[in-house]
Amino acid sequence: MASIKNWSKISDRTYGVDQYLPILGLLIVGALFASGSFVASALLAPRKRPSDAKLAPYECGIVPEEEPPLRFPVRFYLVAMIFVIFDIEIVFMYPFAVVFHQLGVFGLVEVLTFSVVVFAALLFLVSEGALSWGPVKRLTKGVPERTTNSTITRITGDKEKAA
Repeated sequence: MASIKNWSKISDRTYGVDQYLPILGLLIVGALFASGSFVASALLAPRKRPSDAKLAPYECGIVPEEEPPLRFPVRFYLVAMIFVIFDIEIVFMYPFAVVFHQLGVFGLVEVLTFSVVVFAALLFLVSEGALSWGPVKRLTKGVPERTTNSTITRITGDKEKAA
């Protein structure tokens, strides 16, 4: 009888280890997949270095005249922040709309507080220039009305011939 009691204690201890076997199996499968990917990449990769023509940038058959900028302008990130802010707001508005009647006044106050914070973030980003792209364009006085004489003057560059 004593040996049966000892056997139950041993089986209880091994049962705890058995729970970790699937995790160990997954780790082994993951390691095999990763190492197999590296081996397949080494076997299937081209052996020679690419030519200069293959390394050159290609844009619709036009050779670029100037190098691309190395950094994105800050405005790009500000617009991305606006997108993320409103994306988060929409994610939180759907559950609120579903349980609106259950939350009552407390839920309404919380959502209004959240909306005010999001709107303040939008105002901050707009004040930092997130929505103004490029240089400031100012209206300038246009050229005078076109007449035959003004056109001839502009083309020839000689005012005496136009008169």
